[in-house]
Amino acid sequence: MGIITIKDDKLLFERRDETVLIEPYGLNCIRVRSSKNTRLSDEKWTLLEPKDTSSPVITGDSKMATLTNGDISVTVLADNIYGGELRFSRKGKEILVTKNEGDYARRYLHTEGDNYKISYAFDANYGEHIYGLGQMQEDVFDRKGRTTELINYNTYSAIPTYYSSLGYGFIWNNPAPGRCETTYNHTMWVAESAYQADYLVYVGDTPKDVMKIYSDLTGYAPMMPDWAAGFWQCKLRYSSQDVVLNVAREYKKRGITPDAIVIDFFHWKEQGDFAFDPKYWSDPKGMCDELREMGIEPVVSVWCTASPNSENWSEMYNRNLVLGTESGQFPTFDFYGMITYIDPINPETAKFCWEKIKKNYYDNGIKNFWLDEAEPEIHPQHFSNMKMYAGNGAQTALLYPFYYNKLFYDGRIAEGETEIINLTRAAYLGSQRVGALVWNGDVVSSFWALKNSIKSGLSMAMCGIPWWNSDIGGFCFGDTESESFRELLMRWFQFGLFCPVMRLHGSRNRQSYYVDETPDAMVPSGGYNEIWHFGEEYYPHYVKMIETRQKMRPYTLSLAKEAHENGTPIMRPMFLEFPDDEKCYSLDDQYMYGSDILFAPIYNEGQTEREVYLPEGEWVCVKDFKEYAGSQTVTMHADICEYLAFVKKGSDVISAFM
Repeated sequence: MGIITIKDDKLLFERRDETVLIEPYGLNCIRVRSSKNTRLSDEKWTLLEPKDTSSPVITGDSKMATLTNGDISVTVLADNIYGGELRFSRKGKEILVTKNEGDYARRYLHTEGDNYKISYAFDANYGEHIYGLGQMQEDVFDRKGRTTELINYNTYSAIPTYYSSLGYGFIWNNPAPGRCETTYNHTMWVAESAYQADYLVYVGDTPKDVMKIYSDLTGYAPMMPDWAAGFWQCKLRYSSQDVVLNVAREYKKRGITPDAIVIDFFHWKEQGDFAFDPKYWSDPKGMCDELREMGIEPVVSVWCTASPNSENWSEMYNRNLVLGTESGQFPTFDFYGMITYIDPINPETAKFCWEKIKKNYYDNGIKNFWLDEAEPEIHPQHFSNMKMYAGNGAQTALLYPFYYNKLFYDGRIAEGETEIINLTRAAYLGSQRVGALVWNGDVVSSFWALKNSIKSGLSMAMCGIPWWNSDIGGFCFGDTESESFRELLMRWFQFGLFCPVMRLHGSRNRQSYYVDETPDAMVPSGGYNEIWHFGEEYYPHYVKMIETRQKMRPYTLSLAKEAHENGTPIMRPMFLEFPDDEKCYSLDDQYMYGSDILFAPIYNEGQTEREVYLPEGEWVCVKDFKEYAGSQTVTMHADICEYLAFVKKGSDVISAFM
């Protein structure tokens, strides 16, 4: 039993050991906060203030009341058999109902202070499909019937939001590690330690409408820089300035211009120096000038790690600009020495680090950054032992990647930039608005990882992350002299052609002809990873795909503009473009690249045929320009150097494939 009070445009529901506040939050959206504490927190974390105001309608009394905000409504039942129930409806059709599993007070199990382990459950909906929740290296796109850990580590990044095929979106506004059970008996959110439950439910007529509301709530991506829509060249580690320039010159000699070359980790002396090692990088500004003269944008990896051997350690450590621990000393990771991480949530850390980065990188011509280790990667993963400016990691750990990206975003905004992109390994609610280009981490070089990467990209799209990519070829254990790997790389390159960013990267086994140009470096370099090292018979096909990607640039940038203005992702699940086609909700290995290109990747070794579902309309296969009617499934053949993509008949983008 409980009592409902109508307070202006809000509903306050109170009962013994629980206080619940229900309010409109922008258009077609309702926010709920619930706690065992009698005072609710106003903390929004990374949530934005509503862009648009609304005029909700409230009816009812102290026993039952309904708040309607546009197309969404919630009815609170104070004294039914369950003793307090919330029923959400979209245009009068029920979509979500809270579930009291036994005693409702089981939602809150005390941990420390005013914090609780919170378990907040809803009834399961028969036939519902659920998409989102971040990227996991699993052969799963539809999360229904699954449990998702809400934690971050290398290759795994949880974002606590999903889209439901019932036409609603859900945000769990809580940065505490935990889990989400989207199983067949309930949907339950668990925070390991939190002050309150805080969630938002929002609805729209189409999936795109729902994604736009998500972006209203969490932010829109900046406009993508023109160069970022092309081809990025990368490898485990370009070990010196000379190596980078020699690679760029060789590409130009061959008549190919990568749009970006990425300089990866350990170009520094010590972690936390935030500077090039002058032994191998004597003139960073001259290097950047030459690269840009060739039409190539330099991107540099800047880790958030800090070592006691760094010239900045004493100041960062004593000013609490690095992560603390609740028990024991500073180390959180043993990687070329015991290290910890900067605390980007601390405004003083952000100021200190950006001053170093501006002086040592930005002022030397480095305008774009790779933000690795963004989870952050700690061992063991005991987040309760992690102390940040925002609080204990058990309550706040998921915030880290957002603020790590924000540090670099804010720094460049202060320099007057507007088109900002950060290559990063983890994300959180709203990371898109601080320029996050997420990739799915150090996945292995295998067909299994390629298949899972397709689903990772689609899942991140449904988490409002429009910029996403993977290491073409996978990161670990790629043997470029193996025919199996060469086939894998070709198939992954084809997938990369239809990703928001096309980036060739990986730690390759050293080739039989490899020559180590910096044998005395602290960290060895992997094998060669340029397109002329993967077999002469494959080389012209890589060249052709790079040329195709560059011809696709206007189309890709138009999609980036849609994401910037409407929150529509670039890489789109089939149902996003065809929401009335039930079959599209079960397709997880083909997708739309924008509204005009359908891509059906081949991801099994030795495979040259697969089925492709063509929705309504008329389609042109870019392999041979044959036309196909829609509303049918076709069996298509594609040799190793061919790919299966279809363009809507009449679309101008077909010229990119000619």
